[in-house]
Amino acid sequence: MASRLSNALTRRLYSVQGPSAVAGEHHGASKRWKLLSALVALPGVAVCWINAFVVNAAHPEQPEFRPYPHLRLRTKKFPWGDGNHSLFHNAHLNPLPDGYEDSDH
Repeated sequence: MASRLSNALTRRLYSVQGPSAVAGEHHGASKRWKLLSALVALPGVAVCWINAFVVNAAHPEQPEFRPYPHLRLRTKKFPWGDGNHSLFHNAHLNPLPDGYEDSDH
C-alpha cells in the first residue's frame, strides 16, 4: 500500500514540474538568455557608460590636505621611482606625506 502511494506521489510530482534539463528537454533556454542579454545586460551597460562618461565627465575636485600623523606613513621607500610615490600615484588626488604636488592642470 505504501509503495503504491509513493509511486503515485512520485508520478504526480514529476508531471507537475514540467520539462527537466536532466532529461535533455532544455529547448528555448538559449533564446531566453539572448533576450535577457539584449533587454537587460546591454541597457545596463549603456546606463553605466552614460553615468561614467556623460554625467560625471568632470574631474573630481582635489580634497583639502590635512597632515594627519597616522596617514601616509613611510617606513621604507617604495621599490620604484623616487621611493615616495605609490605605484598608481595620481598627483591630483594622492598627496605625499608633506602635501599635494604642484601640478599644471
